[in-house]
Amino acid sequence: MSKEIFLDIPFIPKKPISLALVDSRYKARLKSFFIKNKILPIFVEKCTELYPAISCHPDIQCHPLGGNRIVIAPNASQSLKNQLIQHNFEIIVGNTRLESNYPNNIAYNVARIGRYAFHNKKFTDPILKEELQAQGVELIHVKQGYAKCSVAVVDQYSIITSDKGIAKVATEIGIKVLLINPGFIELPGLNYGFIGGATGLVSQNKLAFAGNWKDHKDYKKIEIFLKERNKTPVAADMNPLVDVGSIIPLKQYE
Repeated sequence: MSKEIFLDIPFIPKKPISLALVDSRYKARLKSFFIKNKILPIFVEKCTELYPAISCHPDIQCHPLGGNRIVIAPNASQSLKNQLIQHNFEIIVGNTRLESNYPNNIAYNVARIGRYAFHNKKFTDPILKEELQAQGVELIHVKQGYAKCSVAVVDQYSIITSDKGIAKVATEIGIKVLLINPGFIELPGLNYGFIGGATGLVSQNKLAFAGNWKDHKDYKKIEIFLKERNKTPVAADMNPLVDVGSIIPLKQYE
């Protein structure tokens, strides 16, 4: 059996991944993809305080810090906590309980891009904020509270987003941004989902999409942007593109 190691930089693997977080409601849809790619999924169960559309979203319930450390909401799914402990994660319980309505559900939805973290700093969980600052990560204020939902991390220096505010701020600090049209991503219960929530890096050169990325109006721009960065889009299945609360890589093969 291949040895597994933790990711040094959260969300950005250097090798094919072996462990990932994803919304439990997509277990049947994504099972074949995970098996084919030798990825063990942790299917995130419901946080009952959240509204249904995002109740099982990993990027709402927790935030990985890199290595084996992860900040998790105090009322996150108990099964999520248990499974993370089984995989030798150090659980850091945040200070902010998740509640149903915005902005009381965004405390952990921080977009980590290398040495930067984007979020609406008014609502970032204080423990998560402390942990990021202790790592030397620069927390950058944006109006968008659902920052991770809104950002597909391509590498430490590149993102895809439909959020103009995030795009502007990211560009100003030297991050390359592909600004795409909003929509064209399903999120049952809401009008549409977000590109960050529909994606996740599954190796050093593959960005996985929860569904067919060609459903998106800007799919050709996405393909070009990824190719320029030596990344290949891969569809987890050929169903409509859907927001699954991000495919969050946690471990990779050594």
